[in-house]
Amino acid sequence: MNEIEIWDACIEKAKASLLTDDVPIGAVLIRDGKIISSGCNTRERDKSILGHAEINTIAEASRALGRWNLADCTLYVTLKPCSMCLEVIKQSRISKVYYLLDKLTYKKEYNKTNICMHSDAIDKEYELMYNNILKDFFKDKRK
Repeated sequence: MNEIEIWDACIEKAKASLLTDDVPIGAVLIRDGKIISSGCNTRERDKSILGHAEINTIAEASRALGRWNLADCTLYVTLKPCSMCLEVIKQSRISKVYYLLDKLTYKKEYNKTNICMHSDAIDKEYELMYNNILKDFFKDKRK
């Protein structure tokens, strides 16, 4: 499959988003020169914050391949991935991402959420408890 066919598939997926009043973004995941999965935005259709084209495409690929690690895949997407999608892309180990356009200059990501580590006396007990759970998990994985 050549790049023109890949981008055509991305554009078609982006157009599909328009049918449900979603932002027109399309994505295609390629492995060994073949489309493994594709997706479009479905946030409005599904009433789900996770309905981004990249996440839908990655979830479909994981189901198709029977694994979450997509290190041997390349993602093509019409618009530069947002921070949430970028993190999912990194976590899925996708080796390379190509996109057509940067975000519009007036479009800013929502960034008013205050994220902070909760810290008081009772947290120390839970912190230790959770730390042990994590240590045991990874110790078992290394066996």
